[in-house]
Amino acid sequence: MPIIYSSDSENETTPRTKLFGRQRPIRSVLGGGQVADVLLWENKKVSAALSVGMTVLWLLFEVAEYNLVTLFSHISIAAMLIVFIWFTTADFFNWNHPELPTSILDKSTFQEFASTLHGRSNQALSKFMDIARGKEPALFFMAILFLYILSVIGNYFTFLNFLYLSFVCLQTLPFLYNKYEDEVDRYAGKLIRRAKKMFKRFDSSVLNKIPRGPAKEKKTR
Repeated sequence: MPIIYSSDSENETTPRTKLFGRQRPIRSVLGGGQVADVLLWENKKVSAALSVGMTVLWLLFEVAEYNLVTLFSHISIAAMLIVFIWFTTADFFNWNHPELPTSILDKSTFQEFASTLHGRSNQALSKFMDIARGKEPALFFMAILFLYILSVIGNYFTFLNFLYLSFVCLQTLPFLYNKYEDEVDRYAGKLIRRAKKMFKRFDSSVLNKIPRGPAKEKKTR
């Protein structure tokens, strides 16, 4: 049963809907599993390590202006020297050789991530086509406005800064929404209803007054 609440502008009850009209919980929308654990900070160690790692990379590339090839070469040289010294010292003192990991992440983690990315990409493409076809006029104009604002913001950010900003949003917004879901859904619902009312007024006062040619009658044999 939908939750009923009173509108601030009207004395009527309106069913509260989830953000973007979703029916499933946010964890299910994110794909569940380890990916959702990281984005919702349920696996705090992995989420923190990923955030710190991406921040360090951003500082190296954007602030220190490191080149990707140079950074990769320096990291590889340092790793090879550490392993060489480690094994040489073990041979010299007759210690057991250290066990080095043969893989960073198991195969199932990559498969889960690829499957989640594939599913989310198809859903995003399907939603984009629905909006582009004008099924929801209010959402269509909101998408146009959002993309225009995004294009303006893009003029003031480098591609790397934009990627890092997107990563920060991906690491924080799902967590905050999951924590304050009811409040976000309530205010988002108010904004969507106001946008729909504004579009109806625009449609009735502007679009409907645009003269249209007479419809052509189909010839029948």
